[in-house]
Amino acid sequence: MNISRALTEDLVKLEMTTVVKPYEDGTSLEKWRQQGKELILEELVNLLINGNRVGNVTKLLIDFINRERKDTTAIGNGIAIPHIRSMQAKELIIAFARSSEGYDFDSPDGEPTHLFFVMAAPPYDDSLYLRVFKSLMEMLQYESFRQELMTISHPGELIRTIRGME
Repeated sequence: MNISRALTEDLVKLEMTTVVKPYEDGTSLEKWRQQGKELILEELVNLLINGNRVGNVTKLLIDFINRERKDTTAIGNGIAIPHIRSMQAKELIIAFARSSEGYDFDSPDGEPTHLFFVMAAPPYDDSLYLRVFKSLMEMLQYESFRQELMTISHPGELIRTIRGME
Protein backbone atom coordinates (compact mmCIF):
# COMPACT_ATOMS: atom_id res chain seq x y z
CA MET A 1 0.00 0.00 0.00
CA ASN A 2 1.25 3.41 -0.93
CA ILE A 3 0.67 5.31 2.33
CA SER A 4 2.29 8.46 0.97
CA ARG A 5 -0.58 8.78 -1.52
CA ALA A 6 -3.16 8.70 1.26
CA LEU A 7 -1.39 11.39 3.28
CA THR A 8 -1.67 15.02 2.26
CA GLU A 9 -0.02 17.98 3.93
CA ASP A 10 -3.31 19.08 5.52
CA LEU A 11 -3.45 15.69 7.32
CA VAL A 12 -0.09 16.29 9.03
CA LYS A 13 0.31 18.17 12.30
CA LEU A 14 3.92 18.58 13.41
CA GLU A 15 3.14 19.81 16.92
CA MET A 16 0.06 18.78 18.82
CA THR A 17 -1.60 21.37 21.04
CA THR A 18 -3.68 19.24 23.41
CA VAL A 19 -3.11 20.20 27.03
CA VAL A 20 -3.62 17.42 29.54
CA LYS A 21 -3.90 18.64 33.11
CA PRO A 22 -1.28 17.27 35.51
CA TYR A 23 -2.11 14.14 37.45
CA GLU A 24 -3.57 14.79 40.90
CA ASP A 25 -3.49 12.25 43.71
CA GLY A 26 -7.25 12.51 44.23
CA THR A 27 -8.01 11.06 40.80
CA SER A 28 -7.50 7.45 39.83
CA LEU A 29 -4.62 7.06 37.38
CA GLU A 30 -6.88 5.12 35.03
CA LYS A 31 -9.54 7.84 34.96
CA TRP A 32 -6.93 10.60 34.51
CA ARG A 33 -5.28 8.66 31.67
CA GLN A 34 -8.66 8.07 29.95
CA GLN A 35 -9.56 11.77 30.12
CA GLY A 36 -6.20 12.68 28.61
CA LYS A 37 -6.60 10.11 25.84
CA GLU A 38 -10.02 11.49 24.96
CA LEU A 39 -8.60 15.00 24.57
CA ILE A 40 -5.78 13.68 22.39
CA LEU A 41 -8.21 11.64 20.28
CA GLU A 42 -10.36 14.74 19.81
CA GLU A 43 -7.37 16.60 18.37
CA LEU A 44 -6.56 13.66 16.09
CA VAL A 45 -10.16 13.34 14.85
CA ASN A 46 -10.22 17.08 14.17
CA LEU A 47 -7.14 16.54 12.00
CA LEU A 48 -8.99 13.83 10.03
CA ILE A 49 -11.72 16.35 9.17
CA ASN A 50 -9.24 18.07 6.84
CA GLY A 51 -9.43 15.10 4.49
CA ASN A 52 -13.16 15.63 3.83
CA ARG A 53 -13.67 11.87 4.01
CA VAL A 54 -15.56 11.60 7.28
CA GLY A 55 -19.25 11.77 8.10
CA ASN A 56 -20.43 12.74 11.58
CA VAL A 57 -17.37 13.95 13.50
CA THR A 58 -18.92 13.44 16.93
CA LYS A 59 -19.80 9.83 16.15
CA LEU A 60 -16.32 9.26 14.72
CA LEU A 61 -14.76 10.57 17.95
CA ILE A 62 -17.03 8.29 20.00
CA ASP A 63 -15.92 5.35 17.84
CA PHE A 64 -12.26 6.18 18.53
CA ILE A 65 -12.89 6.60 22.27
CA ASN A 66 -14.75 3.29 22.46
CA ARG A 67 -11.95 1.55 20.57
CA GLU A 68 -9.32 3.00 22.90
CA ARG A 69 -11.30 1.90 25.96
CA LYS A 70 -11.05 -1.72 24.80
CA ASP A 71 -7.25 -1.63 24.63
CA THR A 72 -4.57 0.96 24.06
CA THR A 73 -3.42 1.66 20.52
CA ALA A 74 -0.01 2.77 21.81
CA ILE A 75 2.57 0.22 20.73
CA GLY A 76 5.68 1.46 22.53
CA ASN A 77 8.79 3.26 21.27
CA GLY A 78 6.85 6.55 21.42
CA ILE A 79 4.23 5.44 18.89
CA ALA A 80 0.45 5.11 18.86
CA ILE A 81 -1.74 4.08 15.95
CA PRO A 82 -5.35 4.86 16.87
CA HIS A 83 -7.32 2.95 14.26
CA ILE A 84 -10.94 2.04 13.68
CA ARG A 85 -13.39 0.80 11.13
CA SER A 86 -16.39 3.08 11.27
CA MET A 87 -19.47 3.96 9.26
CA GLN A 88 -18.29 7.57 9.69
CA ALA A 89 -15.31 7.00 7.39
CA LYS A 90 -16.32 7.45 3.75
CA GLU A 91 -13.06 5.82 2.64
CA LEU A 92 -9.68 5.04 4.16
CA ILE A 93 -8.17 8.13 5.75
CA ILE A 94 -4.88 8.42 7.58
CA ALA A 95 -3.26 11.36 9.34
CA PHE A 96 -0.08 12.00 11.32
CA ALA A 97 0.49 14.12 14.42
CA ARG A 98 3.56 14.61 16.57
CA SER A 99 4.18 15.83 20.09
CA SER A 100 7.70 16.89 21.00
CA GLU A 101 6.93 16.64 24.71
CA GLY A 102 4.95 13.41 24.40
CA TYR A 103 1.77 12.24 26.10
CA ASP A 104 0.86 9.48 28.51
CA PHE A 105 -1.12 7.27 26.14
CA ASP A 106 -0.94 4.08 28.19
CA SER A 107 2.01 2.73 26.23
CA PRO A 108 3.09 -0.83 27.09
CA ASP A 109 6.65 0.37 27.73
CA GLY A 110 5.42 3.18 30.04
CA GLU A 111 7.17 5.84 27.93
CA PRO A 112 5.54 9.01 26.54
CA THR A 113 3.96 8.76 23.10
CA HIS A 114 5.27 11.25 20.53
CA LEU A 115 4.17 9.92 17.14
CA PHE A 116 0.52 9.34 16.26
CA PHE A 117 -0.71 7.79 13.05
CA VAL A 118 -4.51 7.92 13.15
CA MET A 119 -6.48 5.82 10.72
CA ALA A 120 -10.16 5.25 9.92
CA ALA A 121 -11.77 3.11 7.26
CA PRO A 122 -15.28 1.97 6.42
CA PRO A 123 -16.22 -1.38 8.00
CA TYR A 124 -16.38 -3.09 4.60
CA ASP A 125 -12.80 -2.12 3.61
CA ASP A 126 -10.85 -4.73 5.63
CA SER A 127 -8.24 -5.62 3.02
CA LEU A 128 -6.92 -2.10 2.40
CA TYR A 129 -7.18 -1.20 6.07
CA LEU A 130 -5.09 -4.20 7.11
CA ARG A 131 -2.49 -3.64 4.37
CA VAL A 132 -1.99 -0.02 5.46
CA PHE A 133 -1.74 -1.01 9.12
CA LYS A 134 0.82 -3.70 8.29
CA SER A 135 2.88 -1.29 6.17
CA LEU A 136 2.92 1.26 8.98
CA MET A 137 4.03 -1.34 11.52
CA GLU A 138 6.84 -2.46 9.24
CA MET A 139 8.12 1.10 8.76
CA LEU A 140 7.87 1.99 12.43
CA GLN A 141 10.04 -0.92 13.55
CA TYR A 142 13.12 1.03 12.39
CA GLU A 143 14.54 3.42 14.97
CA SER A 144 16.13 5.57 12.24
CA PHE A 145 12.69 6.08 10.68
CA ARG A 146 11.14 7.03 14.02
CA GLN A 147 13.98 9.48 14.71
CA GLU A 148 13.54 11.05 11.29
CA LEU A 149 9.82 11.53 12.00
CA MET A 150 10.77 13.41 15.16
CA THR A 151 12.99 15.86 13.26
CA ILE A 152 11.01 16.72 10.15
CA SER A 153 10.09 20.40 9.93
CA HIS A 154 7.53 20.45 7.11
CA PRO A 155 4.56 18.20 6.27
CA GLY A 156 5.99 17.54 2.80
CA GLU A 157 9.10 16.07 4.43
CA LEU A 158 6.93 13.52 6.22
CA ILE A 159 5.37 12.41 2.97
CA ARG A 160 8.79 12.15 1.27
CA THR A 161 10.18 10.20 4.23
CA ILE A 162 7.31 7.71 4.09
CA ARG A 163 7.64 7.45 0.32
CA GLY A 164 11.31 6.53 0.82
CA MET A 165 10.30 3.66 3.10
CA GLU A 166 7.60 2.23 0.81
